[in-house]
Amino acid sequence: MSELQTALLAIGFGVIVAVYVYGWWQQRKYRQKFGAAFKSAHADALYQESPARPLPELADEPEALLSERPAAPVTEHFVNIAEEAAEPVVAEVGESASEESSFEETRAEEQAFDEDMTEEQTHEESVAEPEVPAPQDENCAQLDLRSDFIVELNLAEPSPASALSGLWQRKFDFGKPVLVCGLTLAGPSSGARWERAVAEGTMLYSRFRIALQLVDRGGAVSAAKLADFRDLVLGIAARIKADANVPDVPQTQQNAVELDGFCADVDQMVGVNLVVPGERLLSGTRIAEAAALQGLTLEADGAFHLLGAHGHSLFSLINIDSMPFQHHTLANHTTRGLTLLLDVPRVESPAVQFDRMLVAAHGLARELQLNLVDDHRVVLTDAGLARIRDQIVEVEAKMVDHGIAPGSAQARRLFA
Repeated sequence: MSELQTALLAIGFGVIVAVYVYGWWQQRKYRQKFGAAFKSAHADALYQESPARPLPELADEPEALLSERPAAPVTEHFVNIAEEAAEPVVAEVGESASEESSFEETRAEEQAFDEDMTEEQTHEESVAEPEVPAPQDENCAQLDLRSDFIVELNLAEPSPASALSGLWQRKFDFGKPVLVCGLTLAGPSSGARWERAVAEGTMLYSRFRIALQLVDRGGAVSAAKLADFRDLVLGIAARIKADANVPDVPQTQQNAVELDGFCADVDQMVGVNLVVPGERLLSGTRIAEAAALQGLTLEADGAFHLLGAHGHSLFSLINIDSMPFQHHTLANHTTRGLTLLLDVPRVESPAVQFDRMLVAAHGLARELQLNLVDDHRVVLTDAGLARIRDQIVEVEAKMVDHGIAPGSAQARRLFA
């Protein structure tokens, strides 16, 4: 070992010894300074035993011990020691007894307050309102055996929607919309609920409802499509070991035909034409400006729409020759007329919306100097408009009587 290494070891050892000696000396100095305070012969006022009341036997009367001598909180004990260490206090026996009596009274009041609070909390919990179950998904709430062929699967164990792998690839093979709803598992904060299930979702479900819509504006589903759909779902049920509840196919197809007949009867579109007198042409820019004054906005389908509170179209303004309007071609777009359209089954309170459409029609006619005419180019009179409104009121009443309110989510999907 070199002399340098020897010297470094000696220096290190010396430093360690010096630190140890310095710590021992500091500890001895503090013990001498504060030792007298901790060795005081006077009793602690918080822990002194009352000489007038003998301590009961713990084995015989444990409840008496707890009631007569409530234990002081640990934090109070620490505060008391710290105060004694910082400034020694000589307490008289009479003062200690007085402080003990005051402390016992305070603790009794605190215990009574705690008991009252516990009773109030228990009462509040007992009268609390029952937990409201989570609302059902709007799409799943629309399912109805009158309008859908619904196969329900009861799963052997909770599974995600990906378990229905054979269905997702063929979802668009039946000519009508297919909806899959899953029943979620009940959680600690909410109950089970039906929600729309998607193939890539990770939520676990205990049951599935797989529904094929029976009717839309394309007509009723065929019996062959119903049977094909049924066989597909039953095959999936067998693969995942699920119990299946399947409606009768012939009866369902009959229901579809009847529903389609009703929908055809009330499916009415009301139009009011606005045409230019003479040979003048309307520019797209002027049309957009006039439409904006009536609250209509140009949407992606190439028509101007008045949108309701839920974002659904109340009525629309289209080119009379069916040429769509587009933002980037409005400046060069010209036409000889416009048509306001009201899709009666798809709007709430269609008679009211017809009145609003007439107000917009008169506003456009004034702004663009147009005439209101019917499909035969005959000028519309007040009497003619009143007859149209009466027909709308009749359609609205029929739909309500059939349990399909105009403008409802059910109506919008049946008349899509």
